[in-house]
Amino acid sequence: MSSTSNFASHPLHVSEPASDERHVALSYLEDAWTEALRDGLDEDCLVQAALFSALRTLVDIYGEQPTAEYLESLAGRVRAGEYTLIGQRQ
Repeated sequence: MSSTSNFASHPLHVSEPASDERHVALSYLEDAWTEALRDGLDEDCLVQAALFSALRTLVDIYGEQPTAEYLESLAGRVRAGEYTLIGQRQ
């Protein structure tokens, strides 16, 4: 796929409340994350592995250019606090 519009129609791209299915998926990932931490894995290592896996999958599904364009759009969302827990906002 070669267009950013593919991301625009993808449910992970919209900034509205996550669907029940995405809540379940996040719960699975959080459980695995917690288990890995209990097993002594370094959190930075987990972050890097999770990002690599997610990016590899996005490139596989959408292609390199649309993935790169999507990632460029994330900087503003991070700065806007979309990924910050309410109690942690500065």
